[in-house]
Amino acid sequence: MTPTTTTAEQPGSYSSPLATPRPHLGHAMASEWTKLVSLRSTLWTLGSLVLTVVGVGLTVVAQTADGDYTQINFTTPALFGLLVGQLAVMVLGVLTISSEHGTGLVRTTFTAAPDRYRVLTAKYLVFSMAAFATTALSVFLVGITAAVVRGGTASGPHAAGEWFGALLGCGYVTLLGVLALAIGSLVRHSAGAIAVMLGVVTLPPVIGAMLIVWEAVAPAGRMILQHNVPVALMTLFGLPAGGDMGPDPSSLSHVTLILLVTGSAVAASYVIVGRRDV
Repeated sequence: MTPTTTTAEQPGSYSSPLATPRPHLGHAMASEWTKLVSLRSTLWTLGSLVLTVVGVGLTVVAQTADGDYTQINFTTPALFGLLVGQLAVMVLGVLTISSEHGTGLVRTTFTAAPDRYRVLTAKYLVFSMAAFATTALSVFLVGITAAVVRGGTASGPHAAGEWFGALLGCGYVTLLGVLALAIGSLVRHSAGAIAVMLGVVTLPPVIGAMLIVWEAVAPAGRMILQHNVPVALMTLFGLPAGGDMGPDPSSLSHVTLILLVTGSAVAASYVIVGRRDV
């Protein structure tokens, strides 16, 4: 009879007594949330967004009368602060990923979580939720205050659609932040990515005004002047863009354009992050 042999346990091997669950997207989101809220830049950028939107918005509400709201929405006062506050959202979007490249923390992140697509997805989701919630709360605080203070009979009827337009405006600013995060993952440099986003917001009105001077490219200039970030936000918040450019583009066209641009940048970020070393 052949004696039964057993495999001896190799010396030095270790088996953890703790449960080791399979990592999933929820774990990555929890990690990214911890990193986001522990950064001082998050407090400063989101704090400046709230301060700008609410401070400027309430100042505009105080300077207006009930009759002014027959031409504008109750959420329109928040637009004036949001035109500046959107820069804070874009800066936070860039810093969400470029700060890790600057400090070298991204190497630790990808070592602990080798699935880079999961890490990048978690960054997009956590940032989007934080940016949208902060923007929407600030805008609606101003809008509700305007409705309470200036909502007399002289302000005329207001449809529920104006609140939905403001919600789309908050989503538009959030998409700008997501675009900034995608640019940050491609450029991997804070100053460079912020410069790119400033160009995206400020250059189109200037370029459109230059092109409209020459007859040959005037149609392109008018198209750029009708489809840029400030005009899109004014349309979504119910403020006429003005000018002799013909009929204003619809809110749907502005949202579709930012979805296409942001979606392309996000897709490029997945391709690049999956191919390079860090």
